[in-house]
Amino acid sequence: MNPVRTWKGYTKPQRSELYLRWSLYLISLAPLPGALLSVGADTANQRYVAAARVSVVLSLALILVTVRAYRTAIDHYLKRPADHLRWLAVSGALTVAGSWALLLIGPHAGTGPDRVPFTAGIVTTMIFSAFGPAAVGLRPLRAALAGLGGLLAVAPALLLAGVEPAATAGMLTFDAVMMAFIGSSCRSFAWLQSVVLELDAAREAQAQLAVAEERLRFSRDLHDVMGRNLTTIALKSELAVQLARRGRPEAAEQMAEVQRIAQESQREVRDVIRGYRTADLHAEAIGARAVLRSADVTCEIDLGEDADALPAPVQSVLGWVIREATTNVLRHSEAARCSIRLRRADGRAVLELENDGVPAVPIPSQGSGTGLRGLRERLAAHDGELTLPDAVPGSFRLLASVPL
Repeated sequence: MNPVRTWKGYTKPQRSELYLRWSLYLISLAPLPGALLSVGADTANQRYVAAARVSVVLSLALILVTVRAYRTAIDHYLKRPADHLRWLAVSGALTVAGSWALLLIGPHAGTGPDRVPFTAGIVTTMIFSAFGPAAVGLRPLRAALAGLGGLLAVAPALLLAGVEPAATAGMLTFDAVMMAFIGSSCRSFAWLQSVVLELDAAREAQAQLAVAEERLRFSRDLHDVMGRNLTTIALKSELAVQLARRGRPEAAEQMAEVQRIAQESQREVRDVIRGYRTADLHAEAIGARAVLRSADVTCEIDLGEDADALPAPVQSVLGWVIREATTNVLRHSEAARCSIRLRRADGRAVLELENDGVPAVPIPSQGSGTGLRGLRERLAAHDGELTLPDAVPGSFRLLASVPL
């Protein structure tokens, strides 16, 4: 699979999360460079050699555990099912145990290259690099307490290894500062990702609310038209039944009135449906611009000076094209720019819509979805056609033409 194509096929929230995760995963590599450099040191000190080899093994093991801890901690922060506490405990226990092992195996303090406790430096990077998952998966106060507990657990090992108390205090202070920096950075990354996901959910909710609002408008119009007429029909029908039972001739008059109201209701319902199915070209263009701008999409509209001179059926069907195309931009792309242009060519009205932000992986609904199929049917009823010409990578073009 082509990595570039796969990356382009991701949505912006997916790209953001992938970048976040791998940025944090790279922090877990901090102990590895020092461990690898220690292996290549030219020394006859067997304790140094043994500690160098152990440091490499511990660094690799800690990297694997820390990456897993980061993964579960991020999932927990983003409110997804995750067994983060277990992996945080494993990461912390491995860090403390590995620190003790390195400090006790390695050479004691001194001034020569074979006697400098290089393991103290590796332990330092192990401690603050392993603190990142705790900062993401735990609340700030609990994470701080966990980090403090880890420092206190390693302090005796530093003293037993021969590190001076002042140097031990300095190293632990440095670790504390680095843990605060790493922890705040990791938690900020996770917070930014949660904001991105919330914005994406809000955008999806906005599209759903627009559909729900349109349904509510239609149901409200239908209720206003039919509510009063149906109530009148029910009352007059009941009155006609009572009159018919009494043998009164007025029953026929009441039923004739019921028939008239029913026919009028049919006409009014047809008017409502006709108004719902008719889309005004200018109104749809203004609505599309407002909706797209609310989604941070720059919309350029050029309908020309003679758009009002187009026949009403042509304006209606082109208005439907704008409405459906706007829906596609919101649902199937991450556009930053959209343009709508209307022109006349060879006795036809040609509406062109183009937007960017289209994923590299084709979206099936763009080629065969019910929305575009419905537009083709509407255009075909007016001898028009809908085409999807080639566009630059990452863009989508739609041409709708109707004869005048």
